[in-house]
Amino acid sequence: MNDIVRLALEEDIGPGDVTSAACVPETRMANGRFLAREPLILAGVDLLSEIYTLRGGVDELRTLKHAGDLCQDGDVIAEVRGRARTLLECERVALNFLQRLSGVATAARRYADAVAGTACRVLDTRKTTPGLRALEKQAAAAGGVMNHRMGLWDTILIKNNHIAAAGGVRQAIESARASGLPIEIEVRTRDELCEALSAGAQHLLLDNLTPAEAADWVREIDGRAKVELSGGITLENVRAYAEAGADFVSSGAITHSARAMDISFRLELA
Repeated sequence: MNDIVRLALEEDIGPGDVTSAACVPETRMANGRFLAREPLILAGVDLLSEIYTLRGGVDELRTLKHAGDLCQDGDVIAEVRGRARTLLECERVALNFLQRLSGVATAARRYADAVAGTACRVLDTRKTTPGLRALEKQAAAAGGVMNHRMGLWDTILIKNNHIAAAGGVRQAIESARASGLPIEIEVRTRDELCEALSAGAQHLLLDNLTPAEAADWVREIDGRAKVELSGGITLENVRAYAEAGADFVSSGAITHSARAMDISFRLELA
């Protein structure tokens, strides 16, 4: 992750933190604490060591909470001691990562909790912030959901436009088998469903159904393939979809709509 962290630091600090340089003596030492300001699931804390290392290091960094931990308002997440200028120039980048990634982890935990007790697992998606996918998927996993494919290279997911380009459901599935990769296919009609099952599809994606419609389709599939539901899955309705009998539900909101959590940094002279 060094490249991502380096880019973030360069973006924020540029040629130098002029405010800290103007106000703070170069040799002054300070202590800092990262504090949760609301209940949250933590993620991104492992990046603190990378951030400080890239800026020349600090004397001490102690992480008191870890990825996936539940933090309450007032909990100390981490403590750091070093040059005051270093702590100040790294503050915003550190908080941006912690707040954003903890937001993803917190959203993920809410989805995971909402389907607890069912046989259904929640998946994340590729609807991530450009450049931050690996970090956001790590955060989603820390929150308790399963990572779906990382990108276009690791799993085959045949969607409607692939079916059109391939010439049909069966043609798409049979051509994809040569890759040796796991295959998932989206079906939108009962005819496509029958064709996919007859072609040996083992993982089906059903998109934009109501929970009642999904339950009807799942009954027809009758265990002949794994079923994933997507499209319009929200925190309010995810349990209804899970109870429809799906093996998986996927929601882009876990990453694309996660709220930055309230985390602060407090500095004191050493």
